[in-house]
Amino acid sequence: MKGAAARNKGFQVPGFLASVTSAEVKKGNSRSDLGLIFSEVPAVAAGVFTRNQVKAAPVQIDLKRIVQQEGRAVLVNSGNANACTGSGGLSDARKLSRQISQALSIPDSQVFLASTGVIGQRLPMSRMIKAVPSLIQSLSPYGLPLVAEAMMTTDTFPKIVSKEMNIGKQKVHLVGLAKGAGMMHPNMATMLCLVLTDLAVSPALLDRLLRKATDQSFHRITVDGDTSTNDLVLVLANGLAGNAVLDTPQTTGARIFSRALDQILLKLARMIVQDGEGATKEVIIRIEGTRTEEEARTLAMTVALSPLVKTALFGEDANWGRILAALGRSGVPFHPEHVDIHFNNIQIVKNGVSKGPKAETRAGLVLKKPTLTIRIDMHQGTFKTKVYTCDLSLDYVRINADYRT
Repeated sequence: MKGAAARNKGFQVPGFLASVTSAEVKKGNSRSDLGLIFSEVPAVAAGVFTRNQVKAAPVQIDLKRIVQQEGRAVLVNSGNANACTGSGGLSDARKLSRQISQALSIPDSQVFLASTGVIGQRLPMSRMIKAVPSLIQSLSPYGLPLVAEAMMTTDTFPKIVSKEMNIGKQKVHLVGLAKGAGMMHPNMATMLCLVLTDLAVSPALLDRLLRKATDQSFHRITVDGDTSTNDLVLVLANGLAGNAVLDTPQTTGARIFSRALDQILLKLARMIVQDGEGATKEVIIRIEGTRTEEEARTLAMTVALSPLVKTALFGEDANWGRILAALGRSGVPFHPEHVDIHFNNIQIVKNGVSKGPKAETRAGLVLKKPTLTIRIDMHQGTFKTKVYTCDLSLDYVRINADYRT
């Protein structure tokens, strides 16, 4: 095995082929920015899409196609979101879809589209259509990591993970790839996530397991509080593993796959946070001791979204007062005099009061780590949750100020 095949070994799913090419979607860009994933056999499809009311053309098309719960191909581009482009943008997306479906001899309704990049500009259709033959000709079992690279915008590294599991006597493969670094907040964030598996599974169960996994991963991350027009998580399952079709969540096989899908999506979600635009550290906000899980999530997200908390994290300042202030404006009723706060295992606040300068100094050392946990105990109940965020740096401002230049 040589070249790309050797480098990309381990990121293969039987029956799935992938390829990339440079279509110069963003003028002047020479790297690969157009990718194609193709299942050689029909596949079950499930998807979760942005809840932003302003939906990009590809998302509008995908929402109609996902209803039939089957798919064969995904065309993904970076450099242009094809969002806020009106009827012309929809026409462009449909035309690209037809180009792919005709080249692959599959129904047009089985082609899904994913775009990311600048909002408000039409796609460079002539360059993209011209690139389609190259995509078709270069389809390969080893192309998925290349697609992960082609999806990148402000990302600093490609995000792809794989997992194998045994279901019955059959080996099942699972590969997930994602992009995302900014405009990142539930539900969902500026992110594309494509998951491929050779599992045999019913459409209803795949949809159920995807929604559960998404809620435990992509719906629990935030970089900057903005939600995109283009977000999607799409799963294709082609059944080539040969296992008995999974159709109920109570079976051993369904539980095994559900755990694997949860792990894949959470790992990708955390990679996105770690790659947050300008981020220097991943921060896990853990809330415990609430009356309901919803209270815990609200408190955690309020802290994770606070610009004052996030800038203090960047400055490696254990500013617990900002954390308490964020909790106080969350809308969740609580007793401030009962709150405890830890940075990793260093308690900095007990019963709503500082543990003193020595504790703050030790907590400041924790903030030098690339990953840390802020644990907050409300002492009001038994529920708990955690969300994933990052610090807010000077580079975040620079990256987003220069994005269109």
